[in-house]
This record gives sequence, structure tokens and C-alpha cells, in this order.
Amino acid sequence: MTSLAILLSTTLMYSTPLIFTSLGGVFSENSGVVNIGLEGMMTIGAFVGATVAVFTGNPWMAFIGAGVAGGLFALLHAIASISFNANQVISGIAINFLAPGIAIFMSKMLFDGSTMTPSIPLDQKMPRYLNGLLPSGFLDTVFNTYATTYLAFIFVAIAWFVLYKTRFGLRIRAVGEHPRAADTLGINVHKVRYICVILSGVLAGFGGASMSLAIVSTFRPTLVSGQGFIALAAMIFGKWKPQGAMLASLLFGFANGLVVFLGSPAIGINISEHLLSMIPYLITLFVLIFFVGQANGPAANGEIYEKGER
Repeated sequence: MTSLAILLSTTLMYSTPLIFTSLGGVFSENSGVVNIGLEGMMTIGAFVGATVAVFTGNPWMAFIGAGVAGGLFALLHAIASISFNANQVISGIAINFLAPGIAIFMSKMLFDGSTMTPSIPLDQKMPRYLNGLLPSGFLDTVFNTYATTYLAFIFVAIAWFVLYKTRFGLRIRAVGEHPRAADTLGINVHKVRYICVILSGVLAGFGGASMSLAIVSTFRPTLVSGQGFIALAAMIFGKWKPQGAMLASLLFGFANGLVVFLGSPAIGINISEHLLSMIPYLITLFVLIFFVGQANGPAANGEIYEKGER
């Protein structure tokens, strides 16, 4: 039971960044804008979160700062792909190159040439609000996790409500399915897309911060290392729906948790760490090959729209 509890706890912890980031992809792509740049937005969020935490000692201020940083880079993507009709995939790839480069440059500027931020003290990481409230044992091991984990699940519920129970959510889906029809009904297509793309960056920034402020206690260049692309796969596997993205993120989080679990000396299994590190990516490829081909996203996803065109 102890091993199972540790595995479940690790799954929840590693699923959190994926949930935040995949939700960002859900908003962006439901509005019709492909956001390949989630990886870069996660990276800048992780860096800003760790940096603000080092200088202020306040994890919540650091978390919010990470979201703002991700939103600013998403704004660049929105300006390029919505206002200037740039190719959305190329714009996203550019963000993926730009954000890590700026993060490393700023880290060297602020921390005496180091590409890593200083370690965040334990009491300045994201809090565990259930610490001491649960009886020791299985429940305490599984659910006594960082606040960001519970916040991620709350955001899933909020995202579902916004997309499917509000007028704004209906507009998002209308813009993503048929922007011309939405335009004729008086919906500002560009405005809706701008909001959704910026929101996707904010959520990706939160995802990055949940890594540097909870899972680890620092930023380093290899921290994100493909998690943004795994979040994209989770969004697609989840059929562009918040609840689906959450379940897919839990699956991929379980893969990451399995790597940590099997690599623990206490398990006594002698497996190369290089082989173990391949597990999350192999599962991602398996899902993309055998399941994603059956998923259909919003009809106008990735299409450039100019107001007034027919």
C-alpha cells in the first residue's frame, strides 16, 4: 500500500503542470489558434516563478508572476498569428526558441553567470495546506500534496463551466468552428482569439511555475524538457475538452510518476535511468499513433481569418 500511495502521489504532482498547460491549449485551439509555443511559455513561467520566489520569498506572488510572463509571450504569438496572419505553427516554434533563450540570458544576468536560479528554501515553495490535517498513512501520502495540484483541478472545473455554460464559451467555440458565421453575428473574432491565446499563455506559465515552485525548487534549462509538447498531446488525446485534457494529463503524469517510482533505490529494480526517462515520451508517441488520428479538433483550428473576407 505504501508503494501504491507513493506512486499515486507522484502521479498527481507530475500531472499538475500538464493539466495547467493542456487547459491553455484547450482555450487557444477552441478559438481556432494553434499554440505550439506552450513549451516556451512553460519555460518562461518556470524561470520567472523561481526568480520571483528567490527575490521575494512569496510563492503566490511568484506563481502569479509566472502567469503574467507566460501571458506576455502568448501576446507575442497572438500579435504574430492573429494581427499579422503569420503561420501559427512557425510563430509557436519561434516562441519555443525565444523563451528559453531569454530565460537563460536573464538567469546569467541576475545570478552571476549561472544558468540555474538558486534553490528556493523549503518554506518558500508552494504550500501543502493539508499538511497535518490528514491521518498519517495512505491518505496523507497521496493527498498531502502542493496547493498547485488542487488549483489545477479547480481550473479544470472553471474551464469546463466557461466553455460549456457561459455565453463567452459559446462564442469561443463558434469562433473556433466557423469564424465567418460568428463575425456576421457581431462577435469580434480577433478579440475572442486574443483573449484565449493570452489565457493559454497564462495557464502555461502556471504550469511552468508548478514545476519550479513545487516539483523542484529551482529553474534550470532542462526543467521543462518536452512537457509542453506532452501537454499538447494530452489536449488532443482529450479531444480539446477540459475534462479530457485532465484525464490525459493524469495518464502522462502517471508515466512520469512511474519513472520516479521505478528509479527509486528502495524498489530494488536495476534499470538504466536513460531507459526509464524514455517512458513518458514512448507513451506519448503510442497515444499519438494509435489514438490521436481518430480525434477531430475545431473546424477552423489553425485557419487565418481576416475580418470581412468571404
